[in-house]
Amino acid sequence: MAVCSRCRQRKSKRDCPALGSAICSLCCGRARNKDFHCPESCRFLVESKPYQERRAVSKKAAAPSSPRPQDDILRDERLAWLASHVEFPLKVYGQRKPELTDGEVVLALEYARDRVEKAGHVLILPGESLKPRNELGEAVLQNMADCRYEGTIIMPGADQGYSRDEQLKVLERILASARELARSNPSGRNYIDLLIRHFERIEGLSSRKKVDSPS
Repeated sequence: MAVCSRCRQRKSKRDCPALGSAICSLCCGRARNKDFHCPESCRFLVESKPYQERRAVSKKAAAPSSPRPQDDILRDERLAWLASHVEFPLKVYGQRKPELTDGEVVLALEYARDRVEKAGHVLILPGESLKPRNELGEAVLQNMADCRYEGTIIMPGADQGYSRDEQLKVLERILASARELARSNPSGRNYIDLLIRHFERIEGLSSRKKVDSPS
């Protein structure tokens, strides 16, 4: 049996469509959709998806004695504003893609969180820019980058953007909420459906205010 084309140590047991060569099962598991782009047709990627979702959802579960993940964000108007910009693309993708699962949302939020963390490092690791991108995670990152706090008082010339620490705090809190709702069924849409209903209520209230406002 041939040797793995990636590690050159173990026996190759899987034909990798991303590399066009055979690799061992350990390299497949470690590098899958991390170090190279795996096509959606790859059966090993398809088979691993439920496991990856369950693993992502079970990480860093909030302690029972902790306050609700969103409480500290909602008490800060500035952070609540950023949180709404993080959740909006999740809601949009959830409406456009009925097949999107809570587990995939958690993976997208983890991707965005990891990218924000790495953005604070001066050293850029070789090959980092070549790694696969999470489309939903990138949409979250773009919305965060574009978000500007629209407070009641804005000082002239002040940059109302958000710091890396603020972005991480909001992402961690939303991640905790998503994991909590997805824990019982990562392949379901408990979190996504709740998010869609939340934005529908906001849009409904906004519409009523416009109708009730004096002309």
